[in-house]
Amino acid sequence: MAEGLRERKKRQTRQHLSDVATALFLERGFDAVTIAEIAQVAEVSVNTVYNYFPTKEGLFLDRSSDVVGLLSRYVRGRHRGDSAADAVLRELRIQVESVSSTVGLIEGYERFMRVVQEADSLKARLWYIQQDALVHLETTLREEAGTGPGDPLPLLVAGQLSWVHSTLLGHIGREMVAGRKPAEVSREALVLLDEMEDVLGDKVLNYARRAAE
Repeated sequence: MAEGLRERKKRQTRQHLSDVATALFLERGFDAVTIAEIAQVAEVSVNTVYNYFPTKEGLFLDRSSDVVGLLSRYVRGRHRGDSAADAVLRELRIQVESVSSTVGLIEGYERFMRVVQEADSLKARLWYIQQDALVHLETTLREEAGTGPGDPLPLLVAGQLSWVHSTLLGHIGREMVAGRKPAEVSREALVLLDEMEDVLGDKVLNYARRAAE
C-alpha cells in the first residue's frame, strides 16, 4: 500500500528529530546534550520529541528494531541446502566484502563509536539490544527447526551466531576508532570471519539445514 500523507509526515518528523539529535551528539557527546536542546534545534516541543522517542538513547540508536531481527531475517531467507550458520556467515561476508556501512565500514563511523564509548547508558542500551536479538534468533531457530520448548540447542546455536555477529562488529568498531581505512579493515574482517567459522562446531554449522529439494 502507498504511504499516506499522515504516515509520511510522521516518518519525516521522526527522521528529522534523529538527524538533529545525532548531529548534536556527534558534536558535543551524548551526555552533554539534553532533550530540551534537541527540541529547540528541531523547532518542536519537548513533548513531541518524547512522543517519537521515549528515551534519549533511542534518538541515537534509532534503528535498533532493525538490528534485533537482522540475524533472524538471514536465517529465514537461507537458500535450499543451507543451514542457519551458512546463511548468517554468507550475509556477513557479503557486507564485509562490499565494504558496507551496515557493518560499520564507512568513513566517519569512528565518530559514532566514540559517542557510544563515552556514554554508559548507550553501552547498556546496546547490550539490551543484543539480548533482544538473541531471544529473537532463538525463537526463529526453534520455529525453523521445529523443536519443542525443552530443547536447549536453539538457544546454544543462537548464542554462537550472535557471538559471530557481535565479535565482527566489535572488531570493526575498534579498528575504525583506531583510524584504519574501511577497505583495510574489510580485508582483516574477512579473515576473522573465516577463523570464527573454524571455531564453530558441527552442530552449529549444520543446524536448521533447509532441505535441498
